[in-house]
Amino acid sequence: MTDEPQSLAQKRRPRRGTGRVTIADVARAAGMSMHTVSRVLNTPENVPKKTVALIREAIAKTGYVPNLLAGGLASGRSRLVAVIVPAISSPVFLETLQVLGDTLERHGYQMMLVQNAYDPAQEYRTLSNVLGRQPDGIVLMRLVITEEARHLLKSSRIPVIEAWDLCDNPVDMLIGFSHEASGAAVADFLQASGRSRPALILGDDPRASRRANSFRDAALRGGWLAPDMAEPVSVICKAPVPLGDSRKAMADILAREPKVDSVFCSTDIIAMGVLLEAAAHGRRVPEDIAVIGFGDHPLAAATTPALTTVRIDGSNIGARAGNYIVQRVEGRPVEQPIVDIGFQLIRRGSA
Repeated sequence: MTDEPQSLAQKRRPRRGTGRVTIADVARAAGMSMHTVSRVLNTPENVPKKTVALIREAIAKTGYVPNLLAGGLASGRSRLVAVIVPAISSPVFLETLQVLGDTLERHGYQMMLVQNAYDPAQEYRTLSNVLGRQPDGIVLMRLVITEEARHLLKSSRIPVIEAWDLCDNPVDMLIGFSHEASGAAVADFLQASGRSRPALILGDDPRASRRANSFRDAALRGGWLAPDMAEPVSVICKAPVPLGDSRKAMADILAREPKVDSVFCSTDIIAMGVLLEAAAHGRRVPEDIAVIGFGDHPLAAATTPALTTVRIDGSNIGARAGNYIVQRVEGRPVEQPIVDIGFQLIRRGSA
């Protein structure tokens, strides 16, 4: 027996099925029709403000959450964009992800973040699972690796953007820069600075390897290495490389090549560890050792000395990717589907 009014008890009684609060529940709570509730949910600007306020109050009281899947089936859109990153823990993509998410949000789309590294065996499975959730588009912060994955994405017939890289034959759209060109630019800079004993510390991901290989090729081609140095000394660490591991890598380089006079790092975090380890060994930066990072981390300008680094305009990538996806989903063409945004060598106190 209960003292509650029957109508209130009925509202609190577990419902059959999923137990999900429906539009009908909201309509009863507001004393309005289901049609009016639907109009407030979809086109509130066409409904009197007083009615909107009453229905939104009822939504808050009942805890109603719109069924986006049902709406997506009706409209043919999920309003969901999958964004695939090699490592969620990597800070290099944060600027891109923030701007991309904000851009999609302004257009009524949500970002679903998925982690998938550079393992070809996992790529197809991950993309299949993502496509099974019927996103309106996919943005990858890398190039597609396998032909099977390329065919899968092309067959999906949804907008696909590969970002943070360049290639001659993208799956669909491409927004990035040349890793090879950035590595060569750093080598040219060190040559112009009079350095002759360079070192490399990099994570074990393919893009860092491409930058390092390009740096090495440019150093050998330029003929500026010390006569007793066959090639730049290098240490490869498991990515993403924490600060402690980068310090160990720098200690290893100093033990192998005590006269090293410059270090190019595949991330700014690695470079920050190098700065700490160089100081611990009594090496002055940049007088004794020049240190260059990659990515222009938010803390790069605050290190001692401030870190010279390669800056990638992540905001540009994020804004373009978000707008391109929305344009294509809405049936509007993208005039420049392949964009090389370039890079900048930001010269600060460390080199």
